[in-house]
Amino acid sequence: MSARKFLVIDDSKLIHKMFNVMLRQYEVVHAMDGLDGLAKASQHPDIDGILLDINMPKMNGMEFLAAIKADLALKDIPVIIISTEGKEEDTQRAMEAGAYSYIKKPFDHKQLLDVIAGL
Repeated sequence: MSARKFLVIDDSKLIHKMFNVMLRQYEVVHAMDGLDGLAKASQHPDIDGILLDINMPKMNGMEFLAAIKADLALKDIPVIIISTEGKEEDTQRAMEAGAYSYIKKPFDHKQLLDVIAGL
């Protein structure tokens, strides 16, 4: 059985490096914004989950979430939002839009692994 695969969509190179370390037991695919994320999701339809930032250029996380949930081939991939936007209304809006989970930055490594284990 191959390793689980996750798509990380964030405009911070540091965040990508951090996820490479935190998720070293998994295959990680990287995208720097929502548009790049849509392309990578289409190229990797076998991904097990998407770790998504909200504030990004070109296409933000909420726009990406709406686009992926509208795509019949990709709509069932769980999306875990990981963002500094942590007000209750942000979380509620993301969950109503189809996010699987919402984790506020900064977050604990174990918290992320616990959410991933639930997928």
